[in-house]
Amino acid sequence: MAKTKPGRKDVDSYKIKGTNKVVRPGDCVLMRPSASDEPPYVARVEKIEADHRNDVKVRVRWYYRPEEAVGGRRQFHGAKELFLSDHYDVQSAHTIEGKCTVHTFKDYTKLEDVGAEDYFYRFEYTAATGGFTPDGVAVYCKCEMPYNPDDLMVQCEGCKDWFHPSCIAMTIEDAKKLDRFLCADCSPDDHANRSLNDFPVSASIETKVSPACLPLVVPCTGKVASACERDGEPKRRKR
Repeated sequence: MAKTKPGRKDVDSYKIKGTNKVVRPGDCVLMRPSASDEPPYVARVEKIEADHRNDVKVRVRWYYRPEEAVGGRRQFHGAKELFLSDHYDVQSAHTIEGKCTVHTFKDYTKLEDVGAEDYFYRFEYTAATGGFTPDGVAVYCKCEMPYNPDDLMVQCEGCKDWFHPSCIAMTIEDAKKLDRFLCADCSPDDHANRSLNDFPVSASIETKVSPACLPLVVPCTGKVASACERDGEPKRRKR
């Protein structure tokens, strides 16, 4: 835990300006981005401090979106996916716009309804090196891609592998009508009965994995995070 600066004291909470929402250490928050057309930054509050003028600062640990990380967004990244980085900053509490929930990947797949303030992470990200933990992930289907919780998949009753309808020459609409499903390797003929698993796929998909793993990143140039020099906005410095 970072030490409190002289002249400042730790506080237990902060009420977001213009709302009734209260932020405490450990909460995840949405913070004002550097441009109005960008999505909000997402961070976890580690500490809240105030001085004698009640100028409140928050020490945060940033979550990165795939677009902000080395390698960029890839096909298997979910729309609400974030990476928990090792990038810490101290920001004005006035830049907090709201609260959100960043679920573990397993908990996210169990949600019946995903709200606007629901996100998930399954990897930690080292901003300085562009490294991920873990550095590989289980793959599925003929395309050998990691699981994207936004995509419907069907499970073969034989090998128990999961498949994207598009990878087995099938539309999503047709997949939803199936009664039984056997993949080409498990089916004795082209007229095999088929079955559809419930969608969204439950977290149990993590126990039905291929031993193969796909590296998470590809070579990429560019900035990990751009600095913002405007007053009253988070300054996400490069690492």
